[in-house]
Amino acid sequence: MEVKITETVLRDAQQSLIATRMPFEAFADVLPVLNRAGYHSLECWGGATFDACLRYLNEDPWERLRKIRKACPDTKLQMLLRGQNLLGYKHYPDDAVRLFVKKSVENGIDVIRIFDALNDLRNVEVAVDEALKNGAEVQGAICYTISPIHNLETYAKTAKGFQAMGVQSICIKDMAGILSPKEAYDLIKTVKGTGLPVVLHTHSTTGLGFMTLLKAVEAGADVIDTAISCFSGGTSQPATETMDYALREYGYTTGLDTDALMEINRFFKAYRNDSLASGLLNPVVMGTATDALNYQIPGGMLSNLVAQLTAQKKLDKLDEVLAEVPAVRKDMGYPPLVTPMSQMVGVQATSNVLNGRYKNISTEVRAYIRGDYGRAPGEVSDELKKICLGDGEPITCRFADTLEPIVEKTRKELGDRAESDEDICSYIAFPSLAEKFFDARDAQKKRTFSYTIREADV
Repeated sequence: MEVKITETVLRDAQQSLIATRMPFEAFADVLPVLNRAGYHSLECWGGATFDACLRYLNEDPWERLRKIRKACPDTKLQMLLRGQNLLGYKHYPDDAVRLFVKKSVENGIDVIRIFDALNDLRNVEVAVDEALKNGAEVQGAICYTISPIHNLETYAKTAKGFQAMGVQSICIKDMAGILSPKEAYDLIKTVKGTGLPVVLHTHSTTGLGFMTLLKAVEAGADVIDTAISCFSGGTSQPATETMDYALREYGYTTGLDTDALMEINRFFKAYRNDSLASGLLNPVVMGTATDALNYQIPGGMLSNLVAQLTAQKKLDKLDEVLAEVPAVRKDMGYPPLVTPMSQMVGVQATSNVLNGRYKNISTEVRAYIRGDYGRAPGEVSDELKKICLGDGEPITCRFADTLEPIVEKTRKELGDRAESDEDICSYIAFPSLAEKFFDARDAQKKRTFSYTIREADV
């Protein structure tokens, strides 16, 4: 019996523990070892990595991907894509989605895990179609959550919807680590009814992770997500080496090279220790938080909440914010807490605690109530609808159908500033961050040119 392993240290593990602040240079030297470790895939791009490269690391995310691809020619590279949101925090026109997906595959991505934060399949159709057209392996991801309106029947319906689109596998995406062993077993059995391979992604936040993965494998899960041990646990994934050991004990084969895993862990342990010493890695996110079974906050969201409250010198308000999260979520119609919904709910909960309940409502929450992100899973509270819509009604069509094409317009707007279609994609997703990056790149070219001229004079 075979169980395949996807390693998350280059994406979700570091996103959950250190808010995606790991620069390429920090892991470049270990890429050849990751390549020969025997992983099913390396999750290394998408999610918040794109934003973080431009916003914090002064890196071109496309160049980062190309470098990883070059160093890992034998292992499938995987990314996380938010459907019509791409890697940003709003819906983009269809032409932008198609170009972004096409360039992602061209630059080295093999596997694209595609989800919609509301499990509204209208918002993933274009991304799935374009990924399949470009030869990518597509995982349709179901955002798992617990609420009065989410159950096995609704998840089975979502899985069948993905199957009808032609995806090659289904991923159960448990962002907050709230999927219990029993629920995992039942859910995997249900989704296996599609006949497609099933992948389970969970977190260690609540302490359930290891048990949940094991029961998922017993139920027939084909692939599980894990993180190398020094970047595992807490808000990250269960440890790769531990799951590999346990599965071998039960007679499963994983194809992993245990010596390579030890080498990978030794490498990242030094970076983890440096991150602890600098404060980049806050010990708060490394523990077990059983309260998450109530507030259902995913790892990346929790680490960002801690960082934001720390910056405002309000970390003492963390418990109050966490208690407010489920109340806000109920008012918003029980959206799963995954990007961008987790940020919306988290920011609103924080504002409610610090400024008074619904005294300030973000632009993004107003857009959500209006229908800009898709169909709310449940009923939105009358209070929020009244504040955000007045006497109006939310839109009911697919929001992207209301958006004008943007690629050619952006191409003309940027002119020579855009050196490639990748630059156009970066600008569409994050205009101000991309402009800042272009400015830094232009300045570097001028410095290099001036230096070359001086060298020639000598």
